[in-house]
Amino acid sequence: MKCDCDEFVSPNSSVSSVCLRDLRVFHGVGDSDFKRFGSIGVRKVFCPGEALFVQGDPVHEVFAVKSGRIRLSKVLEDGTEITLDYRKAGDLVGEEAFSHSVNYPLTAWAMEETMTCGFRVRDFNRLILDNPDLGLKLIGNMSSRIQSLNARLETASAGNLEDRVFRILSTIASEHGRKTSKGYSIAFPLTHEELSYLVGAHRVSVTRALKRLREVGKVVKEDNRFIVPVLVAQE
Repeated sequence: MKCDCDEFVSPNSSVSSVCLRDLRVFHGVGDSDFKRFGSIGVRKVFCPGEALFVQGDPVHEVFAVKSGRIRLSKVLEDGTEITLDYRKAGDLVGEEAFSHSVNYPLTAWAMEETMTCGFRVRDFNRLILDNPDLGLKLIGNMSSRIQSLNARLETASAGNLEDRVFRILSTIASEHGRKTSKGYSIAFPLTHEELSYLVGAHRVSVTRALKRLREVGKVVKEDNRFIVPVLVAQE
């Protein structure tokens, strides 16, 4: 069935079939309960370089990405901005609202024209107060999500730096890449500095690890884009 969001994006945009009810946090929520979310849903379109929300702003909204791509960044005390993650169509952004955070700990930037569907926190809280059983289901689902993220972090931090860089590139390529004759090409440029923040290592060390990965053919760089060979990415 065609998504209504198709009517609001440019012809070149690809709209995800994933809607709010398909997100993990809403798994197990019945049709009758989920219909209540329809009354509080908000659709927005962001231009490239526009912020969905800024670090330190009050948490006011949760977003499901319908099309486009998001970069999550954080500014450190010394003023350095680091990239922490990327989100694509079908992902959730601003989930800090579920943990009752007062302010957003990150900034979410639209990397290209991006459409979101979401809801304002005040409307969400009002809905949960009126439906406590629904709130308990969401809490259980969020606990499972946190456990899954912790397991992913443990895996990403294991092994030597070369393995960690390769795993990060493989993950990004599988989530944000397109299949080419040489493998999965990441849809946007990644600097060595950005990779150093993602793996938690010095930029010079990451540059050396990338050099070794390219020498053995585990990673290719072409037109300023990293490519992970197909056979390696599918292992």
